[in-house]
Amino acid sequence: NMNTGIASVLLERGRAQQGVIECDELWLPHVLPQLQPNYLVLLNLFRDQLDRSGEIDVVQQCIRRALEESPRTTLLFNADDPLCTAIAQTIPNRCLAFGIAQSLGLAQNTVADAQICQSCSRPLEYAYHQYGQLGDYHCPSCGFSRPDLDFSAQQVHLGPAGVSFSLLGPQPANSPRPEEPEAPAPRYHADLPGAYMTYNLTAAAAAATLLDCPQKAIQQAMSNFAPQNGRLERLTVGTHSALVNLAKNPTGMNQNLRIALSEPRPFVLGVFINDHDADGHDVSWLWDVDFEELATRADARVFAGGIRKHDLQVRLKYAGVPADLVESPRELVAAAQAMSPDCPVFAIANYTALPAVKTGMEQLSKPGAKLPTPQPTATKPTASSESSPIEPPNNGNSSHPADATPSPTPGPSANVPPVVIGHFFPQLLNLYGDGGNVTVLRQRLAWRGIPVEVRPISNHADFQLDDVDLVFLGGAPDREQEIASAALTQHAQELQAFLDAGGPCLAICGGYQMLGRSWILNGQSVPGLGIGAFETRRAGTSRDRLVGNMALRVPGIAHPVTGYENHAGRTYLDHPEQAFGQVVSREGHGNNDYDRADGYAFGSLVATYLHGPVLAKNPELADLLLTRALERWSRRHGMPAPALTPLDDSAELQANAFMADR
Repeated sequence: NMNTGIASVLLERGRAQQGVIECDELWLPHVLPQLQPNYLVLLNLFRDQLDRSGEIDVVQQCIRRALEESPRTTLLFNADDPLCTAIAQTIPNRCLAFGIAQSLGLAQNTVADAQICQSCSRPLEYAYHQYGQLGDYHCPSCGFSRPDLDFSAQQVHLGPAGVSFSLLGPQPANSPRPEEPEAPAPRYHADLPGAYMTYNLTAAAAAATLLDCPQKAIQQAMSNFAPQNGRLERLTVGTHSALVNLAKNPTGMNQNLRIALSEPRPFVLGVFINDHDADGHDVSWLWDVDFEELATRADARVFAGGIRKHDLQVRLKYAGVPADLVESPRELVAAAQAMSPDCPVFAIANYTALPAVKTGMEQLSKPGAKLPTPQPTATKPTASSESSPIEPPNNGNSSHPADATPSPTPGPSANVPPVVIGHFFPQLLNLYGDGGNVTVLRQRLAWRGIPVEVRPISNHADFQLDDVDLVFLGGAPDREQEIASAALTQHAQELQAFLDAGGPCLAICGGYQMLGRSWILNGQSVPGLGIGAFETRRAGTSRDRLVGNMALRVPGIAHPVTGYENHAGRTYLDHPEQAFGQVVSREGHGNNDYDRADGYAFGSLVATYLHGPVLAKNPELADLLLTRALERWSRRHGMPAPALTPLDDSAELQANAFMADR
């Protein structure tokens, strides 16, 4: 899907008169002007590989630039996606819109990639959501809204076995003449599960209709579509049905989880995550996936595989999902055999993990293949207040002692006030799974039986911090940060008073930058809150970013603090000794290109460029913040602070050690 591969396909085209070519978004400006195709189909835009592409705005601009240099190309776009509509409304090309004309009645995911109008930076409102940011939206401020649909999927039916829908839109050239009775809207069906398949098939049917393909041919193509490339590939392994599929971003993973959760029988689910160049080295997106939905299925057995299996296992732990570590699909099949003869197997993998998973499952599906020995379900003890906070790594491939969700230990009685965590703008400031830090803090209190309340701070009425024990401030794209910073500026005194009174604050990336005297917004230097003794400047362009894994040595913390940095700003401290930590890894920069230091720590404020989220693999840092929060809680209520009893952090420390060793 890049220029060299596309050129190779064109050289081998033979007698083909038409071509359907996939193109990577960032390569589109290099490909589309040379091909000048009849149509460009734009299905959706989701947050993906941020370490490679930066913000979604960068991807949108690539698509705009490509279309402007291919003026004869018609854009066929998903109008249910406001990010696609924003492109269509700002290009001179002919545009045709497709979408789903009804609510599918789906439960909504926690994170969406577009909640702000790109015309006026006000929050979008929805008549209904489908999933992610897709749905029927409008901006009450400027009027930006989902356009009329040229092709609309109607009477949509979703089921475990597949989808069906009617497609209303322009008819092909061989449709009945005006004087003849009007033909009913074509109806299509496919044995492919998942709400997102409705969008895939609607786009395919709309494009084929534009090319004068008759309904019968379109339906025949859908009926004959049997993927063998690991994308929704169905296999039979012994007596078990198996599904192999790709997931490379939060929305795609959520849709895969919905497919698995629609299975009424107990099932085995394996998720394989790599971090090679093609995958994106940053796996923080796992914290934007609603793995918590898996916790509702006690009859499912879940596995974490791939290069970053330790990070995935930690994410699942904090979602309440016990997960074993695996090396290959054979272990999934062994677990399924131990559960029941008809136990389904789901294998989900990102880009570079997919080929090995696909090959492994296909080999097991061959006639006469020797299946693995059934693997009984492991018995996993839960963590307790007597658990050691530091356990040696488990070097085997089976579960570690703590990959089950720890049971809450006996804690304060129910009438004890909760520890209150204030989460600044959770819907705006969550670019790199930052909200996972709040998940970690909340769970580490709950596992100890300490009551906890997470309080969103999203408007002026919420900025009463007197009864808050800890605050968290994440990062976001410029558009969202501009909204958040405007509100924070009006309440800088409240935040300063909170810090002066010993209230702990964790700030990440953009949230860190906003706390200084100045920072960069939309390429321009703007005043910050003036709380921290530092300033942030831009070096070069927005593509001149400091990106990569990083490990810090932080005073008072025994293990290296590991995480991922991805920022264009360069931050300079007035007093270098106030850095949060020193960069000790071979790669990684931190605040700027020179200091080999990251972040800012002064009083009760901890600020860093590390995300991932940073607390997931660094439980000592999480408990340090919680200790300060409990000290404030004790002062507020005049009561002794509950003890932070030790937890079994072996999963977290395995993930930390893996990245530190690397």
